[in-house]
Amino acid sequence: MEDVRWPAEQLEEHRLEISNRIRNLFWTVSGDYDMEFEPDTEKYVYSKQTVLYEAVKQGAFARYFDQKKLGMYLMKKLHFSAGEDMLLPLAGLCMDAAVNRFIIRERLGTKEIREQAFKELEKAEEEQASDKAGTDLIHRIRLLYIRYVLENTDDEKMDPQAKIALYKILSLKDAENTEDVINVIDEIYNHVLDPSFEKRNGNLEKILNLPDMALVDDAWQECMTDEQMEDIIQKYLSNLKKKMMSLDIRNKKKKRFYFSPENEEVPESPENINPQAVRRIREYVELNYGKSYLSESEQARVNRKFCTGIHKNCILYLTDGILQNPVIKNNQYRFSQLQFEKNKAYYGNNHWIIKRNISVLAESLKRAFIIRKDDFVSRSDAGQLVPERLWKIGRTDDDKLFNRKKRSEDSEFVIDVLIDSSGSQAGRQAQVAAQGYIISEALSQAGIPHRVTGYCAFWGYTVLQRFRDYEDPRETNERIFQFRAYANNRDGLALKTVCSSLMERPEKNKILIVLSDGKPCDMSIQRPGTRQPKIYDGEGAVKDTAYEVRRARNQGIFVIGIFVGNEEELSVEKRIYGKDFAYIRNISNFSRMVGTFLRRQIDME
Repeated sequence: MEDVRWPAEQLEEHRLEISNRIRNLFWTVSGDYDMEFEPDTEKYVYSKQTVLYEAVKQGAFARYFDQKKLGMYLMKKLHFSAGEDMLLPLAGLCMDAAVNRFIIRERLGTKEIREQAFKELEKAEEEQASDKAGTDLIHRIRLLYIRYVLENTDDEKMDPQAKIALYKILSLKDAENTEDVINVIDEIYNHVLDPSFEKRNGNLEKILNLPDMALVDDAWQECMTDEQMEDIIQKYLSNLKKKMMSLDIRNKKKKRFYFSPENEEVPESPENINPQAVRRIREYVELNYGKSYLSESEQARVNRKFCTGIHKNCILYLTDGILQNPVIKNNQYRFSQLQFEKNKAYYGNNHWIIKRNISVLAESLKRAFIIRKDDFVSRSDAGQLVPERLWKIGRTDDDKLFNRKKRSEDSEFVIDVLIDSSGSQAGRQAQVAAQGYIISEALSQAGIPHRVTGYCAFWGYTVLQRFRDYEDPRETNERIFQFRAYANNRDGLALKTVCSSLMERPEKNKILIVLSDGKPCDMSIQRPGTRQPKIYDGEGAVKDTAYEVRRARNQGIFVIGIFVGNEEELSVEKRIYGKDFAYIRNISNFSRMVGTFLRRQIDME
């Protein structure tokens, strides 16, 4: 290959020639001439060998590994707030280690290209290091890896943490598949770069189980178009791939970035409300969750009332769901319809277990209410005469010669069921829908007015989806199978809103049942041109949710937490709900656990 280098002023004239040259290199290595590849012609001016080697590396990875699988993992990891400036450079190093043996074995001349590229990178790294007093860990890891490749390392002077990461990266020389690469990236990130990540956000299994739909949230600007979900994710993935493949770290001063509609990065700017951006986000929420059943004035009122304090700049969105009131029957509608069918199929496959749970819970509630509703007899000066008391006439001052039947004055109950609909429930959507249905069916059979609501948080919106209202007929319970898990959860705001309307009910005895799988978390990405809610996570979110539970109880609402998540988060649930929560491990004993709590409350009142 002839070594040709053009100065920057001549780049435009030769851009097509450069681009074709790099593409041909990529296609030759990958063996797939139909695969899309976008060369970095700008970087070619100052890092020619690096650009050429990146084409080789990308081609090799596309040939021997699964680019999309790795990209989806990285997108999901970023969704859980992993640091992009650490994760993507780490991924680039791991990919290089994984493909090196294939490159050297099958492509003559690539060893020299790689060596020259790494010399360029070493120089760039050293220049960056000289510009600041200290360097961050990912920079030290990258520089150590580059020097290792160039056989220029001093084992005694290695940074201990960087050394651990280096040896894990080098282990990928024997990587057999993409899963091996993902495992090493995740291990280094969680144990070297961000040791508290797994505790905060969950392990690799949880990351990988995040549904692809949740990633649309992270590509918000492109979601505003009419493109299908797959196209949206593919565009975002393509943008991500450019970053993760590059070993070049000539990054400017760190800033927080948004993704602009043109898929270019733009730095965060101070709050500057853009009515068009606000409207577009609102429209997209409608497309995802259906039209709201509130008028604009009613929506403004509830937002003024509830979106205060830690929930300032949040927006409440009350809806019956996309399947009940869609704007159009779009991809989201079809996705929701498919999940509804899956939930119904689960019900069909577990029909007898679910029916038995409903029957057990309903009978338990009926017996409790029969006892409470029994008339009680008291002595009175009017009513049914008791002959045995006639002797008292003229002999005592007791004129209560009659018995009178009275109805129990506090036998009326109303119940709200609140279901966590966040993305962490994605792996058990059908089971959660079945649990909500069991409670609702049992309450209907027992004649108890109740409402069932799902809640999640999406782009600053807290969405409350009403599956059934207090006085709806029993057949409305079927709508609970429209349950769909998506996005985040701002529990405190959902509790605050639901309890307010529950307090307006005339029944004396009020109960709130919350089905949840773990700690509250709303880490929605920043949305340019709109008001930004505070991040809702960690201790602040737990305290806020616990406060709303205490406030509800102080108002006279009996709050029960039904926990269906992982055991390691039980301590958080205990802090939020105190002694009044149940841990449900499987659906077979669901009615017994819920029934125990409800019976206890009915008997106490």
